[in-house]
Amino acid sequence: MFVQFFFDLKQAGVPVSLREYLTLLEGMQAELPERSVEQFYYFSRAVLVKDERHLDRFDRVFGEVFKGIESLSIDGPAPQEIPEDWLRAVTEKYLTDEEKAAIEKMGGWDELMRQLEERLKEQTERHEGGSKWIGTGGTSPFGHSGYHPEGIRIGGQSRHKRAVKVWEKREFRNLQDDVQLGTRNIKVALRKLRKFARQGAADEFDLDGTIDHTARSGYLDVQMRPERRNTVRVLLFFDIGGSMDPYIRICEELFSAARAEFKHLEYFYFHNFTYDFMWKDNSRRWSDRVRTDEVLRTYGKDYVALFVGDATMSPYEITMPGGSVEYFNEEPGALWMQRLTDHFPKMAWLNPLPEARWTYSPSVGITQQLIEGRMYPLTLGGLDRAIAELRR
Repeated sequence: MFVQFFFDLKQAGVPVSLREYLTLLEGMQAELPERSVEQFYYFSRAVLVKDERHLDRFDRVFGEVFKGIESLSIDGPAPQEIPEDWLRAVTEKYLTDEEKAAIEKMGGWDELMRQLEERLKEQTERHEGGSKWIGTGGTSPFGHSGYHPEGIRIGGQSRHKRAVKVWEKREFRNLQDDVQLGTRNIKVALRKLRKFARQGAADEFDLDGTIDHTARSGYLDVQMRPERRNTVRVLLFFDIGGSMDPYIRICEELFSAARAEFKHLEYFYFHNFTYDFMWKDNSRRWSDRVRTDEVLRTYGKDYVALFVGDATMSPYEITMPGGSVEYFNEEPGALWMQRLTDHFPKMAWLNPLPEARWTYSPSVGITQQLIEGRMYPLTLGGLDRAIAELRR
């Protein structure tokens, strides 16, 4: 069964390795899941799944191989076979003596399961408030939102805490590439951009070098080396205000994750598009500005430039002098963006607007042309694509 589980996971596209499979077997031999199906599910998921995007595939394979409770759907046709052996195993582990005694009032577990199977075969419509069929709000032993001292809750939420068994369809929402990110996922994605090197003073003990030099010289020859550091330098440019207000939270998550991952990080704000100045404090954006040409002089070509904005505005704000909605800019924003892209060879634009809606705004297309197509959605998949471009 475990071998079949391993091969089915690989066939489903979950990248499990032989080493992970052997680790799973070692854990089973050590009885880490304690013979519990639920604990085995969590244990095997922790060992075999390395990427959150594969969790849904893992759940489907697990349900098929181990014929678990997830194979039952009360919304579809009645199942032909009740997984009784699985239910018995879980019951023996989790039911208390009092709960088992409650089952016996109805004739025991076999009678309860037999009656449930009969209901599943006979019932063809929804019932509410009854005492026999699977439904809601009644006194039937099968269903939810009602009351029975020895029932089986199917779906719904627990109310009276009296069910001797809960049988429901577990729903898992796919973790797709097009969902918006959380701080944790952003951190995981940004780590792919890191580049480590040993620079600076030699203040870290080099064990391998010491062994090698000692063996060659015949006496103890201690070697030191510079600490291994992430050398990637990042510049973040955030569009702020207006149409970006709905995306404040995701921008804050990106900002927080980037500050945690990169030691060399600088950031600036702009509104709608880049012009001749930016700022670092929104409360002082009119009194404490940083000229864009100063940014170009201060930060070298070794910096990675990430622009974050929906690029949704009037096209005139990009193409015309004086097009800014807030002041009269002497040079068009497109010219300043061209200077930025020429200066920073490694750059990308992250757009929180769903990619399917980009064609609705001509300004998005203009921006894409200016940055040579390096615009990506601010999603898990989009961030992966952007980082792949930046690592080239």
